[in-house]
Amino acid sequence: MFTEVKRVFTALAVLLLVALTATGTATAADGDAPSAGQRIANALRTSPVYVDEAYATAVPPSRQRQLADRIRRTGLPIKVVLTPLTRGDAFDGDSDVLAATVRDRLPQRPDLVLITSDSDFPDSLRGYEWPADTHQTRKAVAAAGFLDETRDAGLADLTAKAVDLVAEGKGEQRWEEATQDLASPREQAERASGGTGEWLWPLIGVPALALTVLATRAALLRSRRPSPPVSELVFATARAADEARVRRRAEAEVLALGEAARAADVATTPGLQQALDAYAAAGRVLDEARGLPDLAGALALAQEGQGALSGSPGLPLCFFNPLHGRAARRTAWRPLGRRERLDVAVCDTCADALRDHRAPEVLTDTDQDGRTVPYFEVPAGRSPWAATGYGSLATPSAGLGGVR
Repeated sequence: MFTEVKRVFTALAVLLLVALTATGTATAADGDAPSAGQRIANALRTSPVYVDEAYATAVPPSRQRQLADRIRRTGLPIKVVLTPLTRGDAFDGDSDVLAATVRDRLPQRPDLVLITSDSDFPDSLRGYEWPADTHQTRKAVAAAGFLDETRDAGLADLTAKAVDLVAEGKGEQRWEEATQDLASPREQAERASGGTGEWLWPLIGVPALALTVLATRAALLRSRRPSPPVSELVFATARAADEARVRRRAEAEVLALGEAARAADVATTPGLQQALDAYAAAGRVLDEARGLPDLAGALALAQEGQGALSGSPGLPLCFFNPLHGRAARRTAWRPLGRRERLDVAVCDTCADALRDHRAPEVLTDTDQDGRTVPYFEVPAGRSPWAATGYGSLATPSAGLGGVR
């Protein structure tokens, strides 16, 4: 697997040096085309469910109709908007902006329940309700992703469960029940004795990947209260749940690459062979994936394959943590204890951390001694991701963590 992945990234190295192509909301030549928010609002006038074409495989038209029927049976003013969110898009990658924009463009009415994609983590949802959280929508939608029955569910099933929990109107209770096993012993005792209040997992003294996982959970709660330290069991549970979500995302993107490659015209697609190589490698990596580092590798290969098809590859995924998404820029970075600097692609969050002389949040892996370390510190002979930086390094020989 290592040799093939290394070869694919080497073949695509020249593509990795192309600057990220700026994208924006498509407009007509006369500038009269509706905005992204208006298009979504227009679609919601005829159906309570809007699904971007990027999610059409995960939530096909038949499932969209089922969701719409489910919503109508609740008798509630529920709308669902499932669309990818990335920094720099029409909503600046922010689900709060998406919700506010869509609400402003819908026909004004006294009440609205909105379930949207979550900008903090892929394949998650966020709930909003106006004028007040009467149906405990925020907690109900958050709870949907923590139930045993939805832990490995697809986006359609997760959304359906969120609709059911909103209609039930017991979001606070369902959230407490769904997260009971994730609470620390002290919190469980407080809950059992009638203690109240929201809790926030600490973001201090845990591995860097845990920061990403726990920050996502904290964003769902929107709470600032401190809490006792999180146990290893809790972290393992959260990591397993996130691996399942990332796997679903990788499966969808690899499948989309294969379909796009099959539909491509050989005569007009110079990068088709590179895309096919990336697709084959991504499929094998996904089949043999043993954790988040391999799943992130499948995502990186799928993205590079799509870039080869389009002829505009842009930048690779973020070097420090590819689960952050596509990098926004390249920057020089000097690894701790090394004199030379490396040119790596980073997302805005990691770029800000480097600028402020803070350690970026990194994807971790396990070294040969069983220790949790940044993935790029694993010897390159054991990890194609350390050797290539998920496509961020121009050549495998430029690497980190023992790459020569």
